[in-house]
Amino acid sequence: MQSHLCKLLNIQYPIFQGAMAWVADADLASAVSNAGGLGIVGTGHDTPEIVAEKIADIKAKTTKPFGVNIMLLNPHVQEVVDVVCQSGVKVVTTGAGSPGKYMDKFKAAGIIVIPVVASVALARRMENDGADAIIVEGMEAGGHIGKSTTMALLPQVVDAVSVPVIAAGGIGDGRGMAAAYMLGASGIQVGTRFVVAKESNAHANFKQAILKAKDIDTVITGQLTGHPVRVLRNKLTREYLQAEKEETSKESPDFERLENMARGALRRAVVEGDKIRGSMMAGQIAGLISKEQTCHDIIQDYMRECSETIQKQIEYWSK
Repeated sequence: MQSHLCKLLNIQYPIFQGAMAWVADADLASAVSNAGGLGIVGTGHDTPEIVAEKIADIKAKTTKPFGVNIMLLNPHVQEVVDVVCQSGVKVVTTGAGSPGKYMDKFKAAGIIVIPVVASVALARRMENDGADAIIVEGMEAGGHIGKSTTMALLPQVVDAVSVPVIAAGGIGDGRGMAAAYMLGASGIQVGTRFVVAKESNAHANFKQAILKAKDIDTVITGQLTGHPVRVLRNKLTREYLQAEKEETSKESPDFERLENMARGALRRAVVEGDKIRGSMMAGQIAGLISKEQTCHDIIQDYMRECSETIQKQIEYWSK
């Protein structure tokens, strides 16, 4: 199943690991890259010094291709871009905006740029700005999300751009991967399933919450503030949703109240293992995940199940 995307990135399998804050460190990303996928180091709001340390860390753990995710709302984004361009990184994914103003610098450094988008209009803009590929993320995903579903948005973006498109959000196994291929994707990005990988440093409590999750165990918070986030249900989400309801009824909502409730919640979940007041970001496919595996086994499962699913459909329709 070698694709143009695999040749572009020099990877064995068309599977990206999502740049999940506090989760996508060098240990996880290098394990994914060593298993043949594209591991991605998340940088969030890191300072340029921390980003340089993270890049050095993953370089010490893999000789395979890897990517670095740059959050464009990072107050240090200009300095982070400079560090990445000077470090020899070959692939950059971006979130929270357009990397257009940095595209010339990326290209001069020989970097492949792959933005994450949640709409057709933004996908077109990214291609016009010089993106080499596009990650389409639907609202089934964990963490910050848009308004469209992956399966509805994906074929529309595929029709709108000429660069490879990577599907993200709601792809929990090889069957979902096969569906993404049928809709025109060149690859997939996986988040939640890699959170519970054996090489993931996410707290055991967070992993267990995902492994025990059912199909209806995620909710969306932050819709009032305009920054919706999909997370697993817990005491924090119940209190937050109640607060959102109360603030919605006011003429002047107290956004600071909501921000204070969410501040530091992701770290509490991922690092401290707080299942009560932590923000356990996870996708709707959490109910599909029932075991902790190595990154190698996860990728192999995706590829095997995808191939088997496609083959079964070919046999069915050829009867």
